[in-house]
Amino acid sequence: MSRIMTTAEAIKEARRCLNCTRPTCRTGCPIENNIPEFIRALGEGNIGLAYETISERSNLPAICGRVCPHERQCEAHCILSKKQCGIEIGSLEMFIADFAHENELKPIPPSSGMRGKVAVIGSGPAGLTVAGDLAKMDFDVTIFEAQSEPGGVLLFGIPDFRLPKDVVRREIKELLSLGVKIKTQVLAGVDFTVDDLFAEGFDAIFMGTGTSLPRTLDIPGKELSGILTATYFLRTVVLADEGKLDESETILHTGDNVVVVGAGNVAMDAARTALRRGAKNVTVVYHKSEAEVSAFQNEYNAAVQEGIQFSFLKQPIAYFNKKQMRALNNIRRQGEKVDETQVAGLLLQNITKTPEGEFVSEGGQEVLPCDCVILAVGQKPAARIVSTTKGIQVDNRGFVITRERPYGMTTRAGVFSSGDVVHGPATVVLAMKESKKVAAGIAQYIDAKKLIEDCSF
Repeated sequence: MSRIMTTAEAIKEARRCLNCTRPTCRTGCPIENNIPEFIRALGEGNIGLAYETISERSNLPAICGRVCPHERQCEAHCILSKKQCGIEIGSLEMFIADFAHENELKPIPPSSGMRGKVAVIGSGPAGLTVAGDLAKMDFDVTIFEAQSEPGGVLLFGIPDFRLPKDVVRREIKELLSLGVKIKTQVLAGVDFTVDDLFAEGFDAIFMGTGTSLPRTLDIPGKELSGILTATYFLRTVVLADEGKLDESETILHTGDNVVVVGAGNVAMDAARTALRRGAKNVTVVYHKSEAEVSAFQNEYNAAVQEGIQFSFLKQPIAYFNKKQMRALNNIRRQGEKVDETQVAGLLLQNITKTPEGEFVSEGGQEVLPCDCVILAVGQKPAARIVSTTKGIQVDNRGFVITRERPYGMTTRAGVFSSGDVVHGPATVVLAMKESKKVAAGIAQYIDAKKLIEDCSF
């Protein structure tokens, strides 16, 4: 996990780099950031050059420095990691980006917009990456965002204790300095369509709308109140913390017993946030074993250290209301009305892992009392754009189908896509990796299109 460093600490850490002739740290980075070069520049005290080097490949260094799983990627590939003393690459990246912001370093001039006009739908990691890369290539880029503020999952889906909101906002300001324009509170498929954008003169359109529809559990009691999705919960917390939403809208109350279903990064974020919002106890329920937890190891470790409880090999099969819980506990009070609309418990089926590695239901059931259930069991794409646009095909799960050449183009000419809406939920840096390739594909497409137009007689 990245840590804040002083200038002296950062330079000292950078000088530990061995300057390998074959820098495996760079091959371990999904966006192939020139890690050896920016570390070398930092070690020499040239922080401006270090930031310029990072900016060649990354549009969101202050964000990546904080939330990327460096321990699985660049830092894991550092030669010194074999001796348990690898370079703290994430911390160095964060230091350089923060220093550049504080000193208003601008290594790249604004786009002239002369090469072509591109619309970007969505301002999450994919959209911001495509917008930044295309602006650097001299395209005129406009982002269309449905929310009142750009940032997508970076702003509304990652808790402040992992990614401060002011960091997201300042990274977006850096894109504005490149000439990127942003229009908010405009919903694709409702306020405008892909055809409308083409009619306005855009040469290409990028869809980076992510997986905005959370999955739920289709089990008895699903209509009870007190059941919410993790994405909704995290978003309402951000809005409540900023005074844009009443505290009651977050649903969770101080002293609640909370159950989180799922064990990915979003589940860890929701569980740790619930604890910070005053929950008495937070229990994560997962249908597989501890070894199969999909969250980053450091996120899981942090949750354990903070007191989050884990219940492995348990499958939710029904929600119980307060009346059912009272009956289960044999509590009878003459004439008293018991709320039958609020969730009060979660019925769990015990799961066993067979020697063949299969997870099967056996070993009885148990009920876990709770006041609130937060679901973090996956997400799927919304269909607003696809349903209002001819020619964009999706697979049987609703994810957009794209081609290899030009990279990232959908089955509709001139419409491109990447990120979660194509590949399913992934990390910020993996969304950036694919989006950088798509930005290059968009540039190739527009250049070829204009060449053909220029050669027409």
